[in-house]
Amino acid sequence: MPQINGQDVGATGYGLMGLTWRPDPVPHEQAFEVMRTALENGMNFWNGGEIYGTPDNNSMTLLDAYFAKYPEDADRVVLSIKGGYGPHGPDGSPEGIRRSIDNVLKQLNGRKKLDIFECARRDPTVPMEATFSAMQEYIDKGLLGGISLSEVSASTIHEAVKHAKIVAVEVELSLFSPDVLTNGVAAACAQYGIPLIAYSPIGRGILGGKLRSQADIPVTLHIYPRYWPENFPHNLALFNHVNELAQRKGCTPAQLALAWTRSLSRRPNMPTIIPIPGSTNPTRVRENALEVELTDAEMDAIDEILAKFDVKGERYPETIPMNT
Repeated sequence: MPQINGQDVGATGYGLMGLTWRPDPVPHEQAFEVMRTALENGMNFWNGGEIYGTPDNNSMTLLDAYFAKYPEDADRVVLSIKGGYGPHGPDGSPEGIRRSIDNVLKQLNGRKKLDIFECARRDPTVPMEATFSAMQEYIDKGLLGGISLSEVSASTIHEAVKHAKIVAVEVELSLFSPDVLTNGVAAACAQYGIPLIAYSPIGRGILGGKLRSQADIPVTLHIYPRYWPENFPHNLALFNHVNELAQRKGCTPAQLALAWTRSLSRRPNMPTIIPIPGSTNPTRVRENALEVELTDAEMDAIDEILAKFDVKGERYPETIPMNT
């Protein structure tokens, strides 16, 4: 079983973002059902964010309500929360970090320990040592378990380990976004023994078969270039390749995409990789939790497809920082 900061976690985690960061937040009872389903199926590493929603309806307010109803689940969950973001972008100043962590702790309402905290993006205007020193204050007080990094470059990882114990690195990784396998990020995680948390492992839904036409794309994805009308039809062809492999394997395309992500861990010079798919549907959560094993030959076949396929469009629009 993988570990993060000394705590056992399932091979697949669960992303909370889609429950609250949307025009129509999921009702609590529906959210509770999918959260319990994730936990009962071994997905006990949960990833949320201070900015995932509004100040009064976000990951922490949802978790507060969930653990009020199911207090026995609090110790079963390993919780990572993103923060360190101000009204004008990343805020890694000591004051910004304290404000963010204090707000997270206040909204968790004492119902769940903050196991891991991560700045959503690195703040280029603040020395990393100052950012981590503020986080360390909370670790020393027993209010925080460990420090993670989010959407970072390899150089940031190499610098970060000089100033703090880094317990995880969260970056985008999927068949649509394999960049971290070749830009030094995965190699840095392997070098320091840091688990790599793969967000959007199903390509924000496209690898799960939910998005078959432009009309299927939800409003929350309209800002992402890969889903723009000039790019999406081309990118959908990758799903078709994945779907064909999944049909031969006897699994769903989402299960194959997640299996590929996890299976990378067994390759040389790769870290432990834990994907964190999100879903608002209990059936999808159970589907994502079911582990499919890929052979080396099947992994090689996927490599051949990826080598020939060029995804159109950047991962994010220009206004959102990447590889910080």
